[in-house]
Amino acid sequence: MNGPHDLGGQMGFGPVAPEPNEPYFHAEWEKRALGLTLSCGAFGAWTIDESRHARESIAPAAYLSASYYEIWIRALETLLTRHDFVAPEELAAGRSLRQGASPKRVLTADMVAGVLARGGPCDRPVEEPPRFVVGQAVRTRNIHPTGHTRLPRYARAKTGFIEAVQGSFVFPDANAHGGGEQPQWVYTVVFKGPEIWGEGSDPSLSLSIDAWESYLEPV
Repeated sequence: MNGPHDLGGQMGFGPVAPEPNEPYFHAEWEKRALGLTLSCGAFGAWTIDESRHARESIAPAAYLSASYYEIWIRALETLLTRHDFVAPEELAAGRSLRQGASPKRVLTADMVAGVLARGGPCDRPVEEPPRFVVGQAVRTRNIHPTGHTRLPRYARAKTGFIEAVQGSFVFPDANAHGGGEQPQWVYTVVFKGPEIWGEGSDPSLSLSIDAWESYLEPV
């Protein structure tokens, strides 16, 4: 979707200002926000792609005025209510008012280190060989789905070249909406600067994205 998260190439937001020696957390509550998000994700009720879509679906005014972990918590509220773990009136009251859904599993303290160490690999085998090869010219599709996509807005309907075949991975556009994993080949696609930024841009610049196979068409 063309949500507030998709800021690449947008003007008016000022420069990115990296913070020297940036701490992992800027406030104590952010530690709890991370813990809550990971613990609730372990319920097994939604995928990481659904959680990403919940974040990018936050209204633009709220999203752009929120901090990183504020966005996480707002999205977590959406996921918990969507899957009936809490009701909106419980969020408003700040306490439990009823028996909600039961999680498939619960992440206990002794499990955390192992779960974080394993991560969440999303590489999956596919039966079909890759449609494209390294060096081949491709064009990204001009799509504007209302659901989740990993194809950034600035890179749609652009021509580039396959730089690498990365392997096959869960297709987030389907996995975010209950469509199953539907794994596809993923490619690193390189674009020349003028193709992305237009006339007058630095011709020595290039940009690459990782693109799922269904984002691409042969040229």
